[in-house]
Amino acid sequence: MKKTGIFSGSFNPVHIGHLALANWLCEYESLDEVWFFVTPQSPLKKNLMLLDDRMRYQMVEKAIGDYPKFKASDFEFSLPKPSYTIDTLTELQKSYPEHLFHFIMGADNWLLIEQWKDYEMILKQFPVIIYPRLGCEVIIPNEYPSVRLVAAPIIEISSSFIRKAYREGKDIRFFLPESVREYLYLSP
Repeated sequence: MKKTGIFSGSFNPVHIGHLALANWLCEYESLDEVWFFVTPQSPLKKNLMLLDDRMRYQMVEKAIGDYPKFKASDFEFSLPKPSYTIDTLTELQKSYPEHLFHFIMGADNWLLIEQWKDYEMILKQFPVIIYPRLGCEVIIPNEYPSVRLVAAPIIEISSSFIRKAYREGKDIRFFLPESVREYLYLSP
């Protein structure tokens, strides 16, 4: 059974922090691959100015290139909006029974997990990998043995930082893959 990490996010835009973390998870946490799930609409992020869904998906495709351990996914584009993680994981399990899906989340999202739809089902039915974020203390209750905090490097780069720097005319060449910089058309 293939161990597949599900890295879900708006990727508005995808940046080197996303890619470095996914690479680390494959190399140090024994995931066979990471699928980047471009999320059309997160229920917990209201009024987020998102680039077009297809554009964000294409940026992820360009960022990962032909790296065999990464895959861009538009799976959630065909699901009802907003995108609820439990619905996505349940549909994935039905569609790809040969994969063991591990849901990847940041420690900042772990602190909000009780606000997620059917969060206990997620934590009991799927392995969850939590990566550290500055200022976020992670405590995992004993009743969730398949949830674990990994010692991934903390990379504090955010898509909102990238967008702001871009609007301010900053040189962001080392924060984004070249293929994404060339593609990116952010409005000021």
